[in-house]
Amino acid sequence: MCGIVGYVGPRQATEIVVGGLSRLEYRGYDSAGIAVLDGSALQIRRSVGKLVNLANQLRHEPTRGTCAIGHTRWATHGGVTEQNAHPHRDASGEIVVIQNGIVENYLELKGRLVERGHSFQSQTDTEVIARLLGEHYQAASRLEAAMRLTLAELRGGNAVVALTTREPGQIVAARCGNAGAVVIGLGEGENFVASDVPAILDYTQRMVFLEDGELAVLSEQGVQISTLGGVPLDKQATTVQWDPVAAAKGDFKHFMLKEIHEQPRALTDALRGRVDLEKGQVLLDELRIDDATLWRLGRIYTVACGTAWHAGLVGKYLIESLAKLRVDVDYGSEFRYREPLLGDDTVLLTITQSGETADTLAAMAQARSQGVKSVALVNAVGSQAARIADGGALYLHAGPEIGVASTKAYTSMLTVQYLLALKLAQARGTLKPEAIRQHIQALIELPGKLARLLEHHELYEKLAVELEHCTDALFLGRQVNFPTALEGALKLKEISYIHAEGYPAGEMKHGPIALIDKDLPVICIATDDTVYEKMLSNIEQVKARGGRVIAIVTEGDTRVKSLADVAIEIPATLPLLTPILAVVPLQLLAYYVAVRRGADVDQPRNLAKSVTVE
Repeated sequence: MCGIVGYVGPRQATEIVVGGLSRLEYRGYDSAGIAVLDGSALQIRRSVGKLVNLANQLRHEPTRGTCAIGHTRWATHGGVTEQNAHPHRDASGEIVVIQNGIVENYLELKGRLVERGHSFQSQTDTEVIARLLGEHYQAASRLEAAMRLTLAELRGGNAVVALTTREPGQIVAARCGNAGAVVIGLGEGENFVASDVPAILDYTQRMVFLEDGELAVLSEQGVQISTLGGVPLDKQATTVQWDPVAAAKGDFKHFMLKEIHEQPRALTDALRGRVDLEKGQVLLDELRIDDATLWRLGRIYTVACGTAWHAGLVGKYLIESLAKLRVDVDYGSEFRYREPLLGDDTVLLTITQSGETADTLAAMAQARSQGVKSVALVNAVGSQAARIADGGALYLHAGPEIGVASTKAYTSMLTVQYLLALKLAQARGTLKPEAIRQHIQALIELPGKLARLLEHHELYEKLAVELEHCTDALFLGRQVNFPTALEGALKLKEISYIHAEGYPAGEMKHGPIALIDKDLPVICIATDDTVYEKMLSNIEQVKARGGRVIAIVTEGDTRVKSLADVAIEIPATLPLLTPILAVVPLQLLAYYVAVRRGADVDQPRNLAKSVTVE
C-alpha cells in the first residue's frame, strides 16, 4: 500500500529517496512527499497524483541534505489533497512523520489533542502521530524515547518513520502490528529504511526486517535495533539476492505483460529443487511439519484474499483429490470474525504474494493463539508471513511482481499448491511413487506448454477490438476451473474496468442466464476433463439465447469449437493442471482489452499491490 523510503549517509538524499519511491509505485498511491534535512534546516515538498508531479516540484524547488524520508500515500483518512499528503509535522514544525497503516483510535486521540490546544492542518490519522511525538519529545528530549511513548498510545497496525531537526543525521523507524514491512538496508557509512526491498536494492543487498514491536535508530555510523520496551536486539542481516534489473520493463510496454511472459520461468523456479522424478518424490524441505503429523491431519483451512483466494479454491480441489484431505477456503477478511473451529488436527495454509496482507496475518495470529500451525505460500522474501509461519514458508520464487494485477504469482501459487498436494499424498499414502512420478512429469512439462501459449498475441488484440465497448462479461467454469472463471473475471474488472462475474457453469440457470443476449460476451473454460460434457451443454444453452461464446478448449477439440464464436486452444495436460494453462489466455485477454480502453494497466485506479490495512 503506502510506500516508505528513508536515507541517512554522506550522499544527497533526495535522488535516493525519490528513486526508491519510484520502485514502489506498483503498491498503489494517490500522493507523494519528501522531507529533507540539511543540518538543522527542514525542507518539505508534497504533491498530489503521480510521483512525476513531486519530481517536477523538486526541479523547481530543489532540496539539499543527506538525511531524508519520503512517502507515497494511498488515502484512508481524508481526501486526496496536498495537505493530507505525507510527511506531517508536529506542532513545533521540527518533527516530521510518515506512516503506513491505520491508527484505529485516531479520533479519540485527536479529540484529546484538540482539547489540549492543537490545531490540525490535515484530515489524516498520521498527523495525530506527529502531534503526539511532539508532545512526548518535550518530556523525553529524544526522538527514540518519544516514539516509544507515542506508539504505546496507538491502536492498530502502524509502521512509522520520523526525523527531527533537533537530532540531525538520525532516522527512527518502528513497526507496531501488521502494517506492512519495515526493511532496514545496511550500507557502508550509510543506511536505508523502506517498506519493501526493491526500493533500496540498488544500494544494498544486506537487509534487516523489523518484526512487530521493534524499533530502529539509523545514522551514518550504524543501526541500533531494540524492542518497543527498550530491550536491545542483535538481529542478523539477510542477504537478498533479487537483481534490480529484474524489476525493469525491458522491451515490454507494461510490467503486467512482462510478468505474463515470465510465467514459464517462474513455474520452473517454483519446481526447482523440489521434485525427484527418478524416485517419484516431492521434496518440500521448507515445510516444518513432519510426515507423521501430515498423516494425522484432518483438515486444512486455507486463508487468502483476492487472487490468492482464487488460488486457494484451486488448491482445495488439488489437495482433496490427491491427498484425500478436507480443505476449507476462507477470505482473510472473514476468517477471524466467524470464530472458526480450529482443532489439533488442523493446519492453517495462508496464501499471499506480498506476505504483508493485514487480514491474512491476522488469521495467522489467531491460529497461533489457538495452538494451530501456519504454513505460508508467499512470494516476498523476508516478509512478515514468511517469518511467522511456524509450519514453514513455501516461497513461490516468482520474483518481483510489479503489476498490481497478479499474473505470475497466481500461477506460481497453483504450482506450489500442486507440489504441496503431492507432498501430502506422499505422506498420507494416497498416491504411490509411480503415480507421483506421472504428476511430476506433467509439472515439468508445464513451463514449455505455457510458453507456447505466449507465442501469438494477434487473437487477443483482435478480440480486444470487439470487446472494448462491452459493459459486462460473464465467465463460466466447472470443477477445478470454476476458480479460473473467477480469476478471469477479476482480471478483466481490475484493469479494464468492465464489470465481470465468474460463475460455476451449473449455476447459470439460477440467475445469470437472464442476462444473456447478443451484447454479453460469455467466456467458457471447457477443457477436456470429467465435466466436459456438462460444459458443452452449458455452451449450447448460451448459444440458444443468442450469447457470444469465447471458449478456452484443449488442443484438438472439435465439438466446442463448432459451437463457440471464438475458441482459444491450450495444450493438453492432466485435468488438475489445466487451471495453470487456462488462466493465461484470460490474463492476455484482460490485458489487451485494458490497453485498448486506455486504462492504466500496471496501476489500476483505487487498487494497491499490498493491502496492509483492513
